[in-house]
Amino acid sequence: MERAPAPAENAIDGPPAWRRLAAALALGTLGGVGMWSVVVALPAVQADFGVDRGTASLPYTLLMVGFGLGGILMGRLTDRYGVARPLAGAIVALAAGYVLAGLAPSLALFALAHGLLIGALGASAFFGPLMADTSHWFARRRGLAVSIVACGNYLAGTLWPPVVQHLIETVGWRQAHIGIGVFCLVTMLPLTLAMRRAAPHLRAGTTAAAGAAAARPLGLSPHALQGLLIVAGVACCVAMAMPQVHIVAYCGDLGYGAAAGAQMLSLMLGFGIVSRLASGWIADRIGGLRTLLLGSFLQGVALLLYIPFNDLWSLYVISALFGLFQGGIVPSYAIIVREHFAPKEAGSRVGLCVMATLFGMAFGGWLSGEIFDLTGSYTAAFVNGLLWNLVNLSVVLWLLRRPGARRLAAA
Repeated sequence: MERAPAPAENAIDGPPAWRRLAAALALGTLGGVGMWSVVVALPAVQADFGVDRGTASLPYTLLMVGFGLGGILMGRLTDRYGVARPLAGAIVALAAGYVLAGLAPSLALFALAHGLLIGALGASAFFGPLMADTSHWFARRRGLAVSIVACGNYLAGTLWPPVVQHLIETVGWRQAHIGIGVFCLVTMLPLTLAMRRAAPHLRAGTTAAAGAAAARPLGLSPHALQGLLIVAGVACCVAMAMPQVHIVAYCGDLGYGAAAGAQMLSLMLGFGIVSRLASGWIADRIGGLRTLLLGSFLQGVALLLYIPFNDLWSLYVISALFGLFQGGIVPSYAIIVREHFAPKEAGSRVGLCVMATLFGMAFGGWLSGEIFDLTGSYTAAFVNGLLWNLVNLSVVLWLLRRPGARRLAAA
């Protein structure tokens, strides 16, 4: 008699899903170098090309724009072909981008390498598409699994900067970039082998229910719900940008020094990892929308605390709380997409949400600086962040009052 395949080897949430999750986390951590190396290399690149600080920041700007737009492209490719082929292409683009950046004779070519190859065609594949793909392999622990993958970006922010700085100090920024490109190509391509298997099919009944819900998610058209999630993503990250982008400058203005601000930023990222894991666990119990509401509310509380308390130790504590509160917000959008849209659209729709959050971070960082220039103080910038946070809360609360949200919670 022919033996039936072991259920655990074929089921969602089974051992293959967890092995795939480990590979996805490794890919996210390694590929996340594209988000952080340009910040570390900025002073050396500025000195080498002999430009001012604003001009030297152009590669970072193009990188962020490319990352946001590329996430949509990579998401659509993932929906159509599965995640393995887009990942393999992104690894080649990432490696080529770093080699080209290391050989660049001008800042313009250095910036183009970051915007197109490292950002749009490279690093963008290692965040949103990985979250979307992971969501197909988990049901009972989907929130936790998606949050674990999302931690790859924060782990990259913790591990890569000191490595990049060490390489720049020992071999120079050009050789450092070439070395990173070769390292990523050699270490990351084998990991895509673990991602080749197609996402498991859902049971017929579950698929039918998902298709029916996706036709009118929360009683709205798919475009309307996607638009509201984009508004919410922009708003929450405009608020999030104030401490993350300006905490170092804020500490300098208060006389505590840039080093203290850098330590507070590190605290935010470290506690952000804890937040993402905890939020994933919570999402598995209360759903994505309620988890987003909780994170947004607590983020607002932390922003409010920055206004009356500005002594050194208070800022350390509040920065840790801010990281603990906000880290799970962005992964919540991926969970919401999987709860309310057709599975075959997950990659592109998660990509749109990630693009919205990146735009919110970029716009919020700029807007906070403009407010500081106008008022001479960051107090108004914190208030501005609170107002944008209220926009996010309003959107999420309105969605939670929709009949479909109540039925989902009851289920």
